[in-house]
Amino acid sequence: MSSSELAEVEEEEERRRKRAPWGVIALVLLTGLALIRNGSGEFDVGPPQPASAAAADSRSTPHGTFVRSPDPLPYAVVDRVRIPSIQVDAPTMPVGLDVEGWVDAPPAADPNLAGWFTGAVSPGEQGTAVIVGHVDNQQGPAVFYGLGALKKGNKVEIQRGDGKTAVFEIYGIEVFEKNNFPGDRVYGDNGVPELRVITCGGGFSKQSGYDGNVVVFARLVEVR
Repeated sequence: MSSSELAEVEEEEERRRKRAPWGVIALVLLTGLALIRNGSGEFDVGPPQPASAAAADSRSTPHGTFVRSPDPLPYAVVDRVRIPSIQVDAPTMPVGLDVEGWVDAPPAADPNLAGWFTGAVSPGEQGTAVIVGHVDNQQGPAVFYGLGALKKGNKVEIQRGDGKTAVFEIYGIEVFEKNNFPGDRVYGDNGVPELRVITCGGGFSKQSGYDGNVVVFARLVEVR
């Protein structure tokens, strides 16, 4: 192994060691605040919420046909997220944990900006990658306002820094109460490259904000 290859391996190992354990993230979400804490919720029509029929099912397509995921991709940074069915086409920025141990969010002032959580894998790697974004801000709807309107079979496209686009097919959309957030189920490694897209959801009050999170479950089906 050359010195450059050895350096790349060591860098990857260091990056993996720095990943936050999902048990910690789940505990953070159980403490009572929404993941994206700056949603205002004060508009005439609230964001759409997932239908009960959209709950995540077994690892199959909406028509019941087993899908074999493409081979996992290597690590790469994330450039953009696109969800054509709800007209999302947004740049991303890396986010980690803030000083209080919360999953950080992109700046709320920019309504068309998503965050890639660097404590997880990058989209396309084996494991579960995580993209977060605001549902709204003080001016109106934000990047993931329409997340709850997605349906099984819709696609999420992640443009990666290595020039590849990882295409994920949605197999579930659910809203979870923040005091009963199933961290292991949402973030767990299912043995194939998967993606979660998360924003605020559920009921809203001025005292505590949104009382839950909308979570999109998707798996890698194409690389182009």
